[in-house]
Amino acid sequence: MIKSAENMIFVFGSNLSGYHGAGSARAAVKEHGAIYGQGEGLQGNSYALPTKGKNITHMSLERIAGYVKKFLQFASENPQLDFQVTCVGCLRAGYSHSEIAPLFKDAPSNCYFDTKWRPWLPETAKYWGTY
Repeated sequence: MIKSAENMIFVFGSNLSGYHGAGSARAAVKEHGAIYGQGEGLQGNSYALPTKGKNITHMSLERIAGYVKKFLQFASENPQLDFQVTCVGCLRAGYSHSEIAPLFKDAPSNCYFDTKWRPWLPETAKYWGTY
């Protein structure tokens, strides 16, 4: 299923310092109410999912997996919201789609993903955008 990204919570990769200066993090500030200086959690119409440490340092895949688990729990507890999950961790954090996407394999049905992740997610996964 493909859904319009309009009216969805924009899930973006962040750093624990909340320096939302580039990429999807910058878009989150400009277009989705993200708060500069807040590196994790719901803010405005966005959700910061840490993929980099304080001062934009490297974060291990294991640590990112913990933040993904925390996000998935939040999404499960908020079924009234839909989440547009961007390809977090796949640009500035330096991980590949094949490393990050499988962390979301147990996502609840209110999570929608970039179609780039289709090869690593279950057949039941949902996607956002107009294709």
